[in-house]
Amino acid sequence: MRTTEETRQSFAIRMRNVEKRIGEFQLKIEDLTLEEGRIHGFIGGNGSGKTTAAKLMMGILSPDAGTIERKDLGPRDITMTSQRPYLLHDTVYANLVYPLRVRGRKPEESQVRALLARFGLEDKAKQYARSLSSGEQQKLSMLRALIFEPRFLIIDETLSNMDPESVEQFEEMILDIQKKNPVTWVIISHRLSHVYRLCDRLHFFSRGSVLASGTGDEILFKSSEPEIRRFMSKEMIRSGSAES
Repeated sequence: MRTTEETRQSFAIRMRNVEKRIGEFQLKIEDLTLEEGRIHGFIGGNGSGKTTAAKLMMGILSPDAGTIERKDLGPRDITMTSQRPYLLHDTVYANLVYPLRVRGRKPEESQVRALLARFGLEDKAKQYARSLSSGEQQKLSMLRALIFEPRFLIIDETLSNMDPESVEQFEEMILDIQKKNPVTWVIISHRLSHVYRLCDRLHFFSRGSVLASGTGDEILFKSSEPEIRRFMSKEMIRSGSAES
């Protein structure tokens, strides 16, 4: 078991007594600590605060109260992808290498071509990026986030419109990164099977706060919280309907 000092030193981001109001929505997080080098999953219903918390971690939003500590993480160490990615008005290739160029790094052509080929985008390198399908745009967004090897990544529903084969490929890539040089991830997803396979820790959001944190088994299958059990029942029903 880690000591308090070891836990303090190993966190990537910590939120304490954080509050943020957006219209009628109020986020209140007493204490949320994300361990460094782990894959964290944010789950919960729509409007529960997952994306708001992620934007606060990124610095896109500023808290109304409380503190957000980012251990040794500068703006260029963190990236975030979304379900509807923002793409430059440029080619697929230019979008992919953009994070490298703004950091003054020359793209390695073999690496770029290999990434595009692996995800079926090699023949579209010169294509206007915004003309891609939604699933292809999400692939490009993921590859663009990974290419500069950030230390903290937030993936907000970015895998939702991809085909199963591509999702599996990205899962393999994420796990491979963690084996070689672990970084810290936040994966926001409604695909419970996806977060269960990938995540070391899950954090369940409800009405603007973190109701529970724990392993996948603890949160998804062993929780005694009525709200989590209701959430799981609904998700299982939706999953069954989608497969029938």
